[in-house]
Amino acid sequence: MDRLPGGPTPTTQAIKAGWLDKNPPQGSYIYQKRWVRLDANYLRYFDSNKDAYSKRFISVACISRVTAIGDQKFEVITNNRTFAFRAESDAERKEWMQALQQAVIEQRARARLPSASLSGVQGSEPPDRAGSLELRGFKNKLYVAVVGDQVQLYKNLEEYHLGVGITFIDMSVGNVKEVDRRSFDLTTPYRIFSFSAESEQEKEQWLEAMQGAIAEALSTSEVAERIWAVAPNRFCADCGAAQPDWASINLCVVICKRCAGEHRGMGAGISKVRSLKMDRKVWTETLIELFLQLGNGAGNRFWAASVPPSEALQPSSSPAARRRHLEAKYLEGKYRRYHPLFGNQEELDEALCAAVTTTDLAETQALLGCGAGVNCFSGDPEAPTPLALAEQAGQTLQMEFLRNNRTTEVPRLDLMKPLEKHYSIVLPTVSHSGFLYKTASAGKLLQDRRAREEFSRRWCVLSDGVLSYYENERAVTPNGEIRASEIVCLAVPPPDFHGFEHTFEVYTEGERLYLFGLESADLAREWVKCIAKAFVPPLAEDLLARDFERLGRLPYKAGLSLQRPQEGWFSLTGSELRAIFPEGTCEEPLQLRKLQELSIQGDGENQVLVLVERRRTLYIQGERRLDFTGWLGAIQRAAASSGDTLSEQQLGDSDIPVIVYRCVDYITQCGLTSEGIYRKCGQTSKTQRLLESLRQDARSVRLKEGEQHVDDVSSALKRFLRDLPDGLFTRAQRLSWLEASEIEDEEEKVSRYQELLARLPPVNRATVKALISHLYCVQCFSDTNQMNTHNLAIVFGPTLFQTDGQDYKAGRVVEDLISHYVVVFSVDEEELRKQREEITAIVKMRVAGTASGTQHAGDFICTVYLEEKKAEAEQHIKIPASMTAEELTMEILDRRSVSVREKDYWTCFEVNEREETERPLHFAEKVLPILHGLGTDSYLVVKKHPSMEAMLLYLASHVGDTKHGMMKFREDRSLLGLGLPSGGFHDRYFILNSSYLRLYKEIRTQRTWNGVPETSHRPEKEWPVKSLKVYLGVKKKLRPPTCWGLTVVHETEKHEKQQWYLCCETQMELREWFATFLFVQHDGLVWPSEPSRVSRAVPEVRLGSVSLIPLRGTENEMRRSVAAFAADPLSLLRNA
Repeated sequence: MDRLPGGPTPTTQAIKAGWLDKNPPQGSYIYQKRWVRLDANYLRYFDSNKDAYSKRFISVACISRVTAIGDQKFEVITNNRTFAFRAESDAERKEWMQALQQAVIEQRARARLPSASLSGVQGSEPPDRAGSLELRGFKNKLYVAVVGDQVQLYKNLEEYHLGVGITFIDMSVGNVKEVDRRSFDLTTPYRIFSFSAESEQEKEQWLEAMQGAIAEALSTSEVAERIWAVAPNRFCADCGAAQPDWASINLCVVICKRCAGEHRGMGAGISKVRSLKMDRKVWTETLIELFLQLGNGAGNRFWAASVPPSEALQPSSSPAARRRHLEAKYLEGKYRRYHPLFGNQEELDEALCAAVTTTDLAETQALLGCGAGVNCFSGDPEAPTPLALAEQAGQTLQMEFLRNNRTTEVPRLDLMKPLEKHYSIVLPTVSHSGFLYKTASAGKLLQDRRAREEFSRRWCVLSDGVLSYYENERAVTPNGEIRASEIVCLAVPPPDFHGFEHTFEVYTEGERLYLFGLESADLAREWVKCIAKAFVPPLAEDLLARDFERLGRLPYKAGLSLQRPQEGWFSLTGSELRAIFPEGTCEEPLQLRKLQELSIQGDGENQVLVLVERRRTLYIQGERRLDFTGWLGAIQRAAASSGDTLSEQQLGDSDIPVIVYRCVDYITQCGLTSEGIYRKCGQTSKTQRLLESLRQDARSVRLKEGEQHVDDVSSALKRFLRDLPDGLFTRAQRLSWLEASEIEDEEEKVSRYQELLARLPPVNRATVKALISHLYCVQCFSDTNQMNTHNLAIVFGPTLFQTDGQDYKAGRVVEDLISHYVVVFSVDEEELRKQREEITAIVKMRVAGTASGTQHAGDFICTVYLEEKKAEAEQHIKIPASMTAEELTMEILDRRSVSVREKDYWTCFEVNEREETERPLHFAEKVLPILHGLGTDSYLVVKKHPSMEAMLLYLASHVGDTKHGMMKFREDRSLLGLGLPSGGFHDRYFILNSSYLRLYKEIRTQRTWNGVPETSHRPEKEWPVKSLKVYLGVKKKLRPPTCWGLTVVHETEKHEKQQWYLCCETQMELREWFATFLFVQHDGLVWPSEPSRVSRAVPEVRLGSVSLIPLRGTENEMRRSVAAFAADPLSLLRNA
């Protein structure tokens, strides 16, 4: 049997197990029945076959011989202990002896060591931590060793060396948690082991070691075994320790656990450390192959080409010695093999561009390590960087190596004084000391209040980049220390959050949280300032100019791809998130209450926080779970409404509270023609629930007809405005507004209103304008809703001025503002025209709906098709002014209960049947303006975008936001859809950037210094890229030369429309051009940052993938075009 009933699954298969009689240690003639189990490593005996943990175990490696002593007895003899057992028969004794002797032989063969030379249970493997601990239930201290994925218990140090212990605990079922200052529990499903250490510092070290054992137990060695297949990779590249299970993926070396800790201390700009056993998702086939090709052999031929024997590391070297050696090796490049081109930057870059197109990875490693620029310009606009050259040449291993080294710092010659070295984090010179109150470090966020009794007074010293804490000011040896280079975040909780009035939290790379407290605000602020200066580099010093609630470094990506994040510095103050990126640029602060989107992608260890504001998208990656969770909670709290005043609400782009915007937008679309709108009251309970959800997080609330009644929404809006503590018009100015209403001269009164409006706070002023603009629209429908200007004033006067309704002047102010809306708010002709168009559209659609009998008053109804234009695919849907193409897509899919696979890119398309073109709408594009402009030959259809994944892959690997190349060009100067075009298709050279699309008649073959082909003259034509609409397809009567065409429409300043036609040589070119158009027109945000909004992982239901219309060419060409466009985009990408 190979499993104990009720116990854990053994880590190795049992060779033999059964009941035996055992002679007690005192040599008594009374034998005790024991359950005995033998596996390849241990002989263990238990009180019962149901026990999970043994009474004693003997390492097979320490058994010297097994002998028979008569009467079915046999002895197991170690170096200085003998264990006597008795079987039930001679045959059974023989089986046990043979099994034991065979296990000893195999163990010695594996270890290749004589039995007498082994010490400790695990042979030559050193423990991660070993020492004496108190264990509840034992009178004397036990000797405890953390070895790999086990915690082993021995009576004393002597038995540890003899390999005879009490039991060991498999940490795959273990969990550790601290109990008090010196105690902690190791919990398993079968027993709780309660340990006590000598000191708080020692307890924290034991906790860290046991947590490492848990991680080891839950890991897999598959990747490690494959990488160890190459002989040099079986030993640490730095100290030579056997079976290293960590690696630096940018340096491409395999290292041991002890060296990995020092690599981390140098920062991610020098070494990106990953585990071979735990970071499973990192180890792609390409990365594993890269380590098999380079690894420790090539790595040390370059990095350790000239290490003096006196400076070489050993497995037993101290942490300080490792740190000195590794900084010299990788930070300074002291032992590296210098490339012949070292010192000549231009030639290094040229050599790198040549090397990446070959299979010579060692040459690429040497060039990068000697200063070649990983992002240098290649001189080829088609492949402007070494990465693009490697991709063009099909060198996937070179591509992987370059990607991993995009942010790696080049070693600097050690020509400067120690404090002048340009390390990833400059060595700090801050010094500070004093008493602090400290709790035990934690491995998770402190959700509960820490009482004053949990803090211990410690003398703390910050010096030479290390924060040390001592028992008292006279102590020589610190209880513990925190290196500034390991600090990743500094947080300041609100006053009185814990037992001390002022506290601050320090987060480290080792996933530990340290809490300190003080009574004095000034002393606490001074400590926070000094610690911040110690770990923040000079490029991010601007973040220290203001008080902050949270400060630290985080991996981020400010673009489309999340695959290769960089490390930036962030500070959070109030609702403002400031950021400084590696190039030293200080970004405009993100106003968290004005975010358009705050969402979390992924799960577990791969979470990404997505922040979208004013066309900016920032992806913050959760590389370290502890501090990322703290950042996530802090940002979510800062982005939420923090009070009852207008300025404390979540705000939109125009400084209008999202609560007001949500309610006004819903009533505009669903309630303009509702009789008695705003006069009627909604149900109190529904109104209260709606208002609470809006106040909690208005950004996430979506109001839908059928779920909320317009009277409930209108009542929630009125209640919100009435409950504002300072009122919409503010208490200070309320009387002035009421007095202004009594001015008899209309011009003077309007002028006074404008003056008072200018005095309002910005948020109040924007809200007043938005509300009055909305009421102006409501009174336009007074013939239906019975709410003219006077009636609205009666309702909103007391609400906005928070009166009891007895003062008529409040209503007069509101009536005046609605009546003189255009003048008071300086509404220009363009703004008024858009508003009138919206009202006209409402009227038209209401009339059309009434005539067809399919529409209720006030509805915006549009016919949208699913997948193809046919009667059974029709969907009649209400289109509010705020609805985006993404929201329309989701609405259609929800209505039809369409099941979607994970990578189905559902999109809303605008289709023009006459022009034989279609255009996928950008997900953030408003649908209503598009509906207004649709002709009788156009319609909307929701279907899968067959090329989106290929376009996203192209953009993720593409460098920059420009594209240039040859295309076939034909112009049509007539108005869109009128007249006949003339001429044919001609070759033209195009350059597309973030501002313009430029057309050149011809180009020269000579290339200029920046790699863009030199044109023969100024551009023949150019168009602002934002004014273009790009459609897929060219109508077949134009006889396009290829099957891959685009129709481009440009509207001039005089509102004249021009269009022309472009044809590409291949489908891949078409995708690249179209993807670049989308990228530059929408500031890099091509697809929603939250994929789940348009892709829901549920079982597949195929509704068809019929292409909407023939795109171009002959009938056969069109069929091929449709088939290719609907095919798997990834396979087409590989075949192109």
